[in-house]
Amino acid sequence: MADGTRRLRWSGGAAILVALVLFYLLFWPVAIAPIPWQAPEAPTLEGPYALNESLAGMQLTPTPNTVGPEDVAIDDAGNVYVGVQDGKILRYPVDSEESVVFADTGGRPLGLDFDADGNLVVADAEKGLLSIDPDGRVTVLCTEAGGTPFGFTNDVAVDSYNVAWFTDASDRHGHVEWKNEAFESAPNGRLLKYDINTKECAVVLDDLHFANGVAVSPDGTYVLVNETYRYRIKRAFVRGPRAGEVDIFAENLPGFPDGISTGEDGIYWVALASTRSELLDDLAPYPWLRKVIYRLPDALEPNPSRHPFVLGIDEKGAVVYN
Repeated sequence: MADGTRRLRWSGGAAILVALVLFYLLFWPVAIAPIPWQAPEAPTLEGPYALNESLAGMQLTPTPNTVGPEDVAIDDAGNVYVGVQDGKILRYPVDSEESVVFADTGGRPLGLDFDADGNLVVADAEKGLLSIDPDGRVTVLCTEAGGTPFGFTNDVAVDSYNVAWFTDASDRHGHVEWKNEAFESAPNGRLLKYDINTKECAVVLDDLHFANGVAVSPDGTYVLVNETYRYRIKRAFVRGPRAGEVDIFAENLPGFPDGISTGEDGIYWVALASTRSELLDDLAPYPWLRKVIYRLPDALEPNPSRHPFVLGIDEKGAVVYN
């Protein structure tokens, strides 16, 4: 009789525990509001995306006592600049792997580019759009546009007209919550511009799905912006006869597009942070299921693959380098 009572108590306790776990997984409030969408079938890593060893001989340059260089800028003298996780901008003098601290934003510097006056324009995820003069003095250019504060200032490219085109990846989630954006997959991002001459800041495009890297065409007529969680690159025409038009420059990429830069030969270089996640694509139509997985411990959640790569894309959107 005592054994039977213990078994009943055990089974009753187990049932309560299971009920609590199910309640947590299904109903506990979360910080995301996922939307349903249909991910296109991922391209295979063949043809223009075939695996290769082109980067096997790349030079690795250390960032002492810190990590996380997101972007690279090079001044007229050939010095290299990167922003790192602890808020510092590091400068690598020509022909040297020894860095010096150029400036400290006190935030998280991501995108970098130089303006016409030799100032380093910085998209800082925490501080907004900044300008750093040659002596390392930091000035805040703007922190909001269209009445909405920036939540995750991401990348910047300055064109020949001295206009800085930059992205706010999300106005809902900050840079430490980037995974929230992956689970939510909502249009929380914007492409913006700041005219350095007139000091005007304005919204160019909104409703972007994690607005990330930015590049300007060689003639300044259009701007490219990566939508990381839609695996595509959008093009916004900003000057010339097509000004105001928006189209898709490249789509259904085999990974998550992050940075993008314009090469001297007009090739756009796109860094993909990792390959596509089959699980994330399969979950795209099911917001409630993404909430369930979001509630799991971090160790059980899907993580990006350790497989970054770089694509060279020509002006017609064709992959010409991999």
